[in-house]
Amino acid sequence: MAEVGEPGSRGSLPAGTRVGPVKLQVSHVEQSLAFYTDVLGLRLLARDGGRAELGAFEDDRVLIELNERSGARPVPRRGRLGLYHYAILLPERAALGRLLRHFADIGARVGAGDHLVSEALYLSDPDGLGIEVYADRPRKTWRRVGREIEMATDPIDAEDLVRAGGDEPWDGMPAGTVIGHVHLHVGDLAQASAFYSDGLGLDRMVWSYPGALFLAAGGYHHHLGTNTWAGPDAVPPSDDDARLLEWTMVVPTASDVQATAARLQDAGIAFDRDDDELVVRDPWSTAVRVRAE
Repeated sequence: MAEVGEPGSRGSLPAGTRVGPVKLQVSHVEQSLAFYTDVLGLRLLARDGGRAELGAFEDDRVLIELNERSGARPVPRRGRLGLYHYAILLPERAALGRLLRHFADIGARVGAGDHLVSEALYLSDPDGLGIEVYADRPRKTWRRVGREIEMATDPIDAEDLVRAGGDEPWDGMPAGTVIGHVHLHVGDLAQASAFYSDGLGLDRMVWSYPGALFLAAGGYHHHLGTNTWAGPDAVPPSDDDARLLEWTMVVPTASDVQATAARLQDAGIAFDRDDDELVVRDPWSTAVRVRAE
């Protein structure tokens, strides 16, 4: 058993589990591409009409897939279940400092937070889809209370972060950039725990944060955040809304996909097969794909 976190009742995903690409529905792919390349610093990897794949520079892994639905409604400020934000993890703090300076230079509106385990910047795309860009602090510095990792939202030291970036200019998302986690609005944290921990096999890592539950594999602070901050009357997005279409959990081997399927079956949770992958929807209709490396 891991020294940190609480495993679900049917076992845990392996330590090598990571988050893969996120698939988004947007209203205008050209508008989104301008934002994701010019503001955020991603690279266009492939384009086929209203579908586009984006990744980091000198790195061919797909991080974000955009899918156009013309006229899709933007995300409201409150009352929507599903995506709160997806989070881009940079390989080093210096890159985050250069990105913060870039945002200041172009006048981008961003929020920020020091989460103890990481430092993060927050912004939204043209359709209101939430984005976090962050850098982790070394794992050995993460604090714990018993088996629970400590997290908070404190002010960042912006001057020190920019100073860490040095004099190098921001020239886009560097190689080694990945999707670090996904954070979802859900209707109930106990249901989220039953689905994502007891069903999928993510360990509960942070459960004392107000209105939120954070889950992960392999002792990470979180591969998935869930919260009830959208309010008791929040509803899932419709087919005509800008939204998260699906996110991906990548496990080390095909046998790990089979073990996940067995956990879901044992929990009475239905899922679809897609060749050697599986796709399952949480109680609020958010789809997650599980595939092997």
